[in-house]
Amino acid sequence: PIRISAMRALGAYHNVFSIESFMDELADLAGTDPVEFRLKHLEDPRGRDVIEKAAEQFGWHAGQQAPQGRGYGFAFARYKNLAAYCAIASEVEVNRETGRARMLRAVAAVDCGQVVNPDALTNQIEGAIVQSSSWTLYERVSFDERRITSIDWQTYPILRFDAVPEKIEVHIIDRPGKPFLGSGETGQGPAAASLANAIANATGKRLRDLPLTHWRIKDAIDA
Repeated sequence: PIRISAMRALGAYHNVFSIESFMDELADLAGTDPVEFRLKHLEDPRGRDVIEKAAEQFGWHAGQQAPQGRGYGFAFARYKNLAAYCAIASEVEVNRETGRARMLRAVAAVDCGQVVNPDALTNQIEGAIVQSSSWTLYERVSFDERRITSIDWQTYPILRFDAVPEKIEVHIIDRPGKPFLGSGETGQGPAAASLANAIANATGKRLRDLPLTHWRIKDAIDA
């Protein structure tokens, strides 16, 4: 009923969430580990490098089982198909009584060509993971038939300090002499899909509607 516009990262966030969630579903149907499945269907060597780097630094092993109440997730994308490559592995905790999910740990690998400022790039990916966690688990603009009803930050659902991941690692694959690739929002899509895949791994239930609120997760668990 009201005019809408593009979100940050334009369509990349929602598209990568959808595509990389479906990649995990395909891997499950094929009876294959999600990382192995992606590598099997990817020829781009730079894409393969970030996937392998993130998996290695996370300690990902085919067939591994997360502790009870937790799940592991993985996702990869090249931002807008032209810019930086990013892969993210995550560990998530899900409270089955309340449905509340929290990302505990995220390990990212990024390739944006030649790196000029590695600290700024690391900060960019860390920020992308935190921001995407907020979008994915909490944020939703409310509206009625006439206007937006989300009117202040006091009531708007957003990630709080007690839900920030305990640990975020960013591993940079530098490419001296290679063209610079935009990395401004390369992490948001993979972070969302990795989080969703980890929740599915923890609960055995696939959620496809954002945000992945505690009540949606709880409803899926109880269904």
